[in-house]
Amino acid sequence: MEQTLSCLHPNPGWDDVQTPTPTNTQIPSATDMVGKHCILELYDCDKTKLDDEAFLRTTITTAAKRAGATLLNLITHRFEPQGVTGLALLAESHISIHTWPETGYAAVDVFTCGDHTMPEKACQHLCHELKAMNHALRSFLRETPAAVAEAERTPGWSTH
Repeated sequence: MEQTLSCLHPNPGWDDVQTPTPTNTQIPSATDMVGKHCILELYDCDKTKLDDEAFLRTTITTAAKRAGATLLNLITHRFEPQGVTGLALLAESHISIHTWPETGYAAVDVFTCGDHTMPEKACQHLCHELKAMNHALRSFLRETPAAVAEAERTPGWSTH
């Protein structure tokens, strides 16, 4: 499903997502979804910002907050002569970014589990802060696998 950032809102068209129908079962309801996944391509960004590791750390942290996610850890690495990779470990999943300042491009992946988060808000923030002149956003729901949905799950540790 192609979307632009201008059409994003707290529930950005999830009701019109074309989910493949598994054979011999019902179409999954919203409660059968693990979470939302956004793949964001940013083009013609501010090249200086794409190469600024400290700026990207702050921007990723704020993006996680805007999504309503809980940041557990943030790892970044600046490459020589340019480029940064960042990975934010969220209680709800992750945000990753890979930058190519020499071309003004950034590849972003935002995946959040649960229905309280809004990964599209993180994408909107990253697009704005990196001053992307163009972007492409693909968003989709991650379906709960039947084996997981039907299995009895209890908290606790297994001893082997």
